[in-house]
Amino acid sequence: MAQKVVNIRMEEDLKTSFENFCKATGMNISVAINMFVTKVVNEQRIPFEISVDPFYSTANQKRLEDAVSRLNAGKGTEHELFEVD
Repeated sequence: MAQKVVNIRMEEDLKTSFENFCKATGMNISVAINMFVTKVVNEQRIPFEISVDPFYSTANQKRLEDAVSRLNAGKGTEHELFEVD
């Protein structure tokens, strides 16, 4: 079967960590990526859970904006996680 080259970009530290993992398991990046792609194609799904960080939900962002507004109006309680100018 003919093979094609696929180029991907990733952060250098991530690549190094992934190479180290692959080496420790006796494979290289190409083998690991091919295993992932084969599993995706065979199962027609990503083989792990993908979820959104709830911090960035619309409801939480609204709550944070309201808290900052209250702080700016002098009606809230300052918390160490907020930066107040």
